[in-house]
Amino acid sequence: MGVMAFEQAAEQIGRLKEAGMVVGLCHGCFDILHFGHLRHLASAASMCDALIVSATADRYVNKGPERPIFHEKYRAEMLAGLACVDGVVISDFPSAIEVLDSLRPNKFFKGQEYHLPNNAANPNFLKEKEYAASVGI
Repeated sequence: MGVMAFEQAAEQIGRLKEAGMVVGLCHGCFDILHFGHLRHLASAASMCDALIVSATADRYVNKGPERPIFHEKYRAEMLAGLACVDGVVISDFPSAIEVLDSLRPNKFFKGQEYHLPNNAANPNFLKEKEYAASVGI
């Protein structure tokens, strides 16, 4: 599927789900892609039929000065080139909640940040986790 517009991704996910496939979603910045990202994405892909990745738009990346290193279009292209990734969208939202609400995957995969104590995790992570659970994702 490659890099898709948001509307195109929603339509594609709907078709896949109608065909009985389990669609997974990974969401994040994915700046300076590294082997931890690859392992996370490959693990997620092994638990669904199609893996979609939403990459956070540049304006919402908050990892410090001069970040992201790579522009959102390059990060999306890099992710789309991975064999374990079926499609990529650029998320122009401050968190994954809007992505989950619009795309409605069957599964939502996040990394170790969801296992941190509540006071150590980014507040968005906790909101995303709660939202996903509330809609059965």
